[in-house]
Amino acid sequence: MSAPRDVPIREDSIRLGQFLKLADLIDNGAEVKPLMIQGEVAVNGEVETRRGRQLAKGDVVTLGGEAVRVS
Repeated sequence: MSAPRDVPIREDSIRLGQFLKLADLIDNGAEVKPLMIQGEVAVNGEVETRRGRQLAKGDVVTLGGEAVRVS
């Protein structure tokens, strides 16, 4: 896997579902839940099942072999 792509946010934190949309990893919020149930989403190397998980700057999210970092 290549180095994570940085995706800037305006606030100090963002919810995981919102960040996946901002990073263009999903088209809409309805796509998040099935991906999480299947264990496709990881935060900092750990599978995440909570769509509302708060992310902070520096967190790395992976989905489908692509990694993005909150910046």
